[in-house]
Amino acid sequence: MDVEIINKSNMKFKLVAIALLISIAGHTQNKKWTLQECVSHAYENNITIKQGQNSLLLNEQDIEAAKGSFLPSVGANFSQSLRLGTAQDFFTGSLIDQTSHTTNGGISVSQNLYSGSLNRLRLEQSKLNYERNVLNQSKTKDDIGLFVVNGYLNILFSSENLETAKAQYEFSLKQLKQVQDLVDAGVQARANIFDAEATLANDEQSITIAENNYTLSLLSLSQLLQVSFEGFEVQIVDVGRPSQSIMYSDVSPVLDQAIANRSEIKIAETDIENAKLNTEIAKTGYLPTVSFNYGFNSGANFSNLSNSNSFFQQINENKGHSFSVNVGVPIFSRFQNETAVAKSKIQEANSVLNLEQAKLDLESTIQRAFTDAQAALKTYVAAQKSLDSQRLAFDNSEERYNIGAMNTFDLEQIRIRLINAEASLINAKYDFVFKTKVLDFYTGKPITLD
Repeated sequence: MDVEIINKSNMKFKLVAIALLISIAGHTQNKKWTLQECVSHAYENNITIKQGQNSLLLNEQDIEAAKGSFLPSVGANFSQSLRLGTAQDFFTGSLIDQTSHTTNGGISVSQNLYSGSLNRLRLEQSKLNYERNVLNQSKTKDDIGLFVVNGYLNILFSSENLETAKAQYEFSLKQLKQVQDLVDAGVQARANIFDAEATLANDEQSITIAENNYTLSLLSLSQLLQVSFEGFEVQIVDVGRPSQSIMYSDVSPVLDQAIANRSEIKIAETDIENAKLNTEIAKTGYLPTVSFNYGFNSGANFSNLSNSNSFFQQINENKGHSFSVNVGVPIFSRFQNETAVAKSKIQEANSVLNLEQAKLDLESTIQRAFTDAQAALKTYVAAQKSLDSQRLAFDNSEERYNIGAMNTFDLEQIRIRLINAEASLINAKYDFVFKTKVLDFYTGKPITLD
């Protein structure tokens, strides 16, 4: 009886555990990603960003190596040799077999005393390269964040189109029922039923197309985030009717903020500093170098033909110290130093031009984005007015149709214009929202859908 109770308890525990796991799995699968979660996930998992992080780790090692160049280098050497062969006896003059062992060892220390500030310049350059890669990493994150926002908005756009298509289908379904009632009552001809059924089939096809576009938009974002497409969903946010107040009235503040803070400008400025350092490094080729060296060595030798002292006695007797100061003065480098300095100055001039080009490119991009946003705003306002007019026209036509003053074909033409107006407004709305977010992006504001 006790065994049976234990078995039942174990079975109950397993069932509860399985149910809990299924519940957790279902909860995970039904997770709906917010925009912030998508952006954060992209920052943490994007391959390009990870490669940038590895580049920063490499730069840190370069900095450590540059710091190490200020320290002395220390080395040790050891050798052991064995010689087997014949040798002439010193007393008898006869040849006899000889076996000899030779041991040598030493320690050397070398310290650079002067190299024209080369070590200092290389340390500054390694730190500057690290700073540049930090800026480049920030730019990569900004670009990826903008891609994610665009993908997220595309999902919202596709979702709203899908809802509109479903609403049109429901209206056509209702319209078909009304036509059937009117035909049954003898008010309209039976041919009107065929027209209503054709309209319903067309709306059903529109739903299929909208569903496919929505699925493709989800697929695109999931691939960008590098997550499984199966079960991937995002939180649908109602953008509503964006206010015209979110549009910038003047492009100058956007330009000023971008020139002062954008990573691509700071990268170009860093490249100028780097080019100047390269010129200073090239000039060190004209300067002398001074280094100090110290060495200690000793050795021992054993042979079967001699009675040598013990190993440690020989090491003590044969030890020696050496000191040297080396001075190198460049006299003629076959024009290598001259050409190195000349090329560095040319690169320095190019880096200044690159900064000017970066500013021009950024200004052009922002001006184009501002112009696009203005055009998107005008299109959005016009689409709103068009939709309001088409909705009034359709409501009026529907009333006329219900009293028999308009046929099905004319009503369908007006309904198509209403559908097109709704689609145009949705497209204009999201186009306007995204283009204003691009301007927010260049001013350094965090991109949200608020």
